[in-house]
Amino acid sequence: MTTGRRPKTRLGGLLAALAITGASLLLGLPAHADEPSAGAAAAPKEAPRVDLVLDVSGSMNERDIQGKSRISVAQQSLNDVIDALPAETEFGIRTLGATYPGNDKNQGCQDTKQLFPVGKTNKVEAKTAVATLRPTGWTPIGLALRGAAQDLGKGETTRRVVLITDGEDTCTPPDPCDVARELASQGIHLVVDTLGLAHDDKTRQQLLCIANATGGTYTDVRTQEQLTDKVKQLVDRSNDTYAVTPVKTVGTDKCENAPVLAPGVYSDREKFSEHRVYKVPVKSGQELRASVSVGLDRAVARDYGVLLQATSATGQELVRGTDAGSSRTDVISTGLRWSTGDSKGYVTASPTSSPSAKPETTVCLVVSNSLAPQAGVQADPGMPLELTVDLATASSAPEGAAMGLGRGWILLLTLTLAGLVFGLVFGWIARWRISVWREN
Repeated sequence: MTTGRRPKTRLGGLLAALAITGASLLLGLPAHADEPSAGAAAAPKEAPRVDLVLDVSGSMNERDIQGKSRISVAQQSLNDVIDALPAETEFGIRTLGATYPGNDKNQGCQDTKQLFPVGKTNKVEAKTAVATLRPTGWTPIGLALRGAAQDLGKGETTRRVVLITDGEDTCTPPDPCDVARELASQGIHLVVDTLGLAHDDKTRQQLLCIANATGGTYTDVRTQEQLTDKVKQLVDRSNDTYAVTPVKTVGTDKCENAPVLAPGVYSDREKFSEHRVYKVPVKSGQELRASVSVGLDRAVARDYGVLLQATSATGQELVRGTDAGSSRTDVISTGLRWSTGDSKGYVTASPTSSPSAKPETTVCLVVSNSLAPQAGVQADPGMPLELTVDLATASSAPEGAAMGLGRGWILLLTLTLAGLVFGLVFGWIARWRISVWREN
């Protein structure tokens, strides 16, 4: 019975899903209760698509990030991000407040345009376009988000918008929070991540609202390095979600009515300090491998943890995996492994099974968290959760020693006797050598 931690990047979902495909074919695994098949690991059909929305309003001239202007920090970070773009990523840039220098609000609030179209990136052209930007106008964030959704188009895999701004929208309506909710309700697999270069409460709350509505993340940026690293991380995450699109499921509070999961990658949402339960049938000779990642897509209180438990249908704990954090990361993950050889009497066969059928254990996976929101942060919707389930052939345990000398008092007695005999023989030889030495 062992536990393990899942890597804190979401690449764990991709690697597990690749293994899951083969395991499903070999083992004759059960279908998902609510889906025609667990097709979470299907071959990718679309390239990952990311649209970066950059605020170029007049306030971006402020020089308060390590002695540099906000726009120069953003430009340098974008250059580094563009240089590191994966070849398969389709990347674009949209600006807001970049072209109209006047005082007519009606005209200034229409100022959003596509600086570089979403597609295969010519890095020289993209960096040249970024270098031409000069802080100019207003801040129509809501309108820019709608434009970004059009830039990315629709599809089966997740598209990602990365919004970098130093202030709240100055052009409502449309309110950017309402726009984010509108985009989320359309079911177009659009996630908006927000990065704030200013640190006032009104801007922070607006950016949190946008991220929360779409299942994205919010980051309070303090340095150029932090901005660069975060945007690179989000681009990498778009690659993961493009390769494996999780199957949506809804966990319950009790095992008896929990959804039955086959091997695959699943998404759900869990509220603060909530428990979510899922069921996995595990046949004799199989090993269950499961991992969970909870996205911290809003400001949470320090000192928290995530727990993944495997229990029997009666609530007896079989194994657990835990992880703890201190609000310095935006994902917290853990995992576990358990095989039917560790069932200790909890294996139960189906009443309709034939005598030759392999006994089966219903394992309940329980995801719990000790997360709490910071002041003013909304509790709904719940935190985004990704659960990976795999079933593999259980590795055989070393039974030889366990069946004989390796158990309890027999081993202890044998070792004691062996030590006593060795001590007597060694003492006898020592005395004999001393006697010979004295005679000579």
